[in-house]
Amino acid sequence: MKHPAAALLFLLAFVTSYSQHTRQLALTEQKNFVAMREYEQRSIASGNFDVDYYRCEWKVDPTTPFISGSVTSYFTILTNTNTIVFDFSNVLNIDSIIFRGNTISFTQSIDNGLHISFPITLNAGERDSVRIHYQGYPPSSSAFTTASHSGVPILWTLSEPYGARTWWPCKDGLTDKADSIDIILTHPVAYVSSSNGLPISETVNGGERTTVWKHRYPIASYLVAIAVTNYNISSTTANLPGGPMPLVAYAYPEAAGSFAQATTTAKFCLEEFSLLFGEYPFSNERYAQTQWSVGGGMEHQTNSFIVTGAPDLVAHELGHQWFGDKITCRSWSDIWLNEGFATYSEFLHTELSDPSNKLNTLVIWRNNITSQPGGSVYVLDTLNEARLFSPRLTYLKGGYLVHMLRWILGDSTFFRGVRRYLNDPLLSYGTALSSDLKRNLEAESGVDLTNFFDDWLYGEGYPNYSAIWIQKPNFEVEVKLDQTQSHPSVSFFEMPVPLYFSSATKDTIIRVDHVQNGQIFTVNPGFAADTMMIDPELWILSKTKTTQKTTSSLGPLKITIAPNPVSDVLHVKMSAPIPTHMYADIFNALGQKVYSTPIQPGATQVDIPVHAYASGYYWIMIGEQKGNIRLKQQFLISGN
Repeated sequence: MKHPAAALLFLLAFVTSYSQHTRQLALTEQKNFVAMREYEQRSIASGNFDVDYYRCEWKVDPTTPFISGSVTSYFTILTNTNTIVFDFSNVLNIDSIIFRGNTISFTQSIDNGLHISFPITLNAGERDSVRIHYQGYPPSSSAFTTASHSGVPILWTLSEPYGARTWWPCKDGLTDKADSIDIILTHPVAYVSSSNGLPISETVNGGERTTVWKHRYPIASYLVAIAVTNYNISSTTANLPGGPMPLVAYAYPEAAGSFAQATTTAKFCLEEFSLLFGEYPFSNERYAQTQWSVGGGMEHQTNSFIVTGAPDLVAHELGHQWFGDKITCRSWSDIWLNEGFATYSEFLHTELSDPSNKLNTLVIWRNNITSQPGGSVYVLDTLNEARLFSPRLTYLKGGYLVHMLRWILGDSTFFRGVRRYLNDPLLSYGTALSSDLKRNLEAESGVDLTNFFDDWLYGEGYPNYSAIWIQKPNFEVEVKLDQTQSHPSVSFFEMPVPLYFSSATKDTIIRVDHVQNGQIFTVNPGFAADTMMIDPELWILSKTKTTQKTTSSLGPLKITIAPNPVSDVLHVKMSAPIPTHMYADIFNALGQKVYSTPIQPGATQVDIPVHAYASGYYWIMIGEQKGNIRLKQQFLISGN
């Protein structure tokens, strides 16, 4: 989904530098996180049972934020017990809990746990159920909202990340998905409802309408949703590899015309993403898009709630059906598995539908991400809403991380690896960590991605590149490639770097594996180049990439010093002109710097007065300013 409020000032500073919908998504999810702070980000539910199925029978009215009904939970006992605990707000009132036809006892704890006591011991492996009857006004939050559009009442839910427990009893964590759900939703007859899965029946009884929704795929509790208002419903068909599938839109009547863009974009993305990621994960049912008034969208399973039909928003939420819904991050620390891939789905839509604009998208991403020097994609502080739903790090840098994986592995291998990840029997329709993605991409490609994940996922910042190059005979080009890092958590970003060469009539890109600073490459573009650029297509996240053409050799420099021993002036001669700005530093035997002087590009000699220094052994070191030593030699000062 999209994100939070504590970072509002920060986000506003970048309103012009990344897509408006990403900002709205971030704000939405951040605000929802703030509202859910009292519920923390942990599940109180006990681990001694596994949920198999929920049957949810709810009665609501969009004119008032009140819910009544029951939730029947079918489960498998994992260890012998006579108690289980659900997540459930203690603000709501429980009328009764039924077990095997009888009312049983329960307690509601201050930490929003619903503790159920059975009259017997349930043994490991047993399957059973309880029906919880309840009613009340869910606590004030964005998880259960009533509002209006054009004067018409509307009700919707938004449970990410911890809001499901505020309006229904469930296991409100990431690791225990229900295998399936049924939702029986009753509301005033003037309205229609929208929810997960397929509507299989609808009945009208007096002034009430009841719709039965069936969903037969594993689902996390935060992805269960309902919406009720006077929707205008339209339907078309998406042609997937496995056959046609319904594509449905629930739009406000006053916005039905403009909302039609959502259907056009979703049809395009469903068909194209199914080729890249594997078929839409819920193709036995359908995909729906439901309008609400939240500034952004939410990837409710099989039914994304979106504010408009903006193409990037539609692509983002649809991408979530694979990344976030089919496979859900197992820890909120790995939320980039949801949001990074969904953000990259926006880029893929642009690449497929408007390729001339894809570079502009990457420029916007880059400028936003590199506006600050630090920040990891991996979330260490999952109680910090601004960090958890950071548009700069979780969304954009997470999306750029996906883009760089594609560059490293190549299109064919990358998308095969992604499909392998999505279809991994240990993960599919379940949950995953970043290590699971890494494992699948490595198995598909044979490439060790340890350094990449260490640097780009867990490390902070980004590299900046500079290169000096010389055109040599026979079309050969010699390139010295340097890198600096924006944050000290990463000492060097090992990356394959694309080098672009051009002349008046020809151009080409050559890929080099950059594994150390000052690395020298000899390449042959097949023509005499007059221009060289580093990564003009922005495959690598970097703020600056500068190049300088020279006529000096870029090969290893050597120095000779004379006289040695020396008492007055030390003459330092280079074997070739210095190719870039460097420094000559002198250190005494204690490692203390006693002298430093700059050396200009093109210089072949530097003279250093040493008569003021005490006799003894010293070191002369020549290199770039930040300690990248290129040359080092010891000498003796005598007679002083």
